Amino acid sequence: MLCFCHNFIKRNDIVSIMPQPGDLIEIFRGAYQHWALYVGEGYIVHLCPPTEAAGAGAYSLVSVLCDTAVVTKESLEEIVGKDRFLVNNLLDGKHKPRSVYDILRDARSLLGLEMPYCILRGNCEHFVTELRYGKGESRQVCVLTIMISF
Repeated sequence: MLCFCHNFIKRNDIVSIMPQPGDLIEIFRGAYQHWALYVGEGYIVHLCPPTEAAGAGAYSLVSVLCDTAVVTKESLEEIVGKDRFLVNNLLDGKHKPRSVYDILRDARSLLGLEMPYCILRGNCEHFVTELRYGKGESRQVCVLTIMISF
């Protein structure tokens, strides 16, 4: 259970910084990370392949085979499930974040859309970094590309 109190989130005795609207949320799913955008009041927007759900475990790895995903707004608690997560605005040192107003406006405008999904060129991390910075990037793809080239 997530407990939003003051500026922190307490979850199973782990305390982390409470997300603010426009923050990127990194959810640890074991072999990979799922990414979402915090939009406030306990909700996230994310690019969600059909196999991406809290507690999906190894089944969620099947998302690499999906070619479409839907932009959805869901409860952070529901999507995180028992997994670990943190606020990770990973590219703030590299790119200037867009205004929160623009980030949230664009996220809302995409809700319900089915979009192309490609693990290498258009995954959930690309989606949220595009919203926050205006440029989609994925560290997971960089790591995967390095692993494949060996």
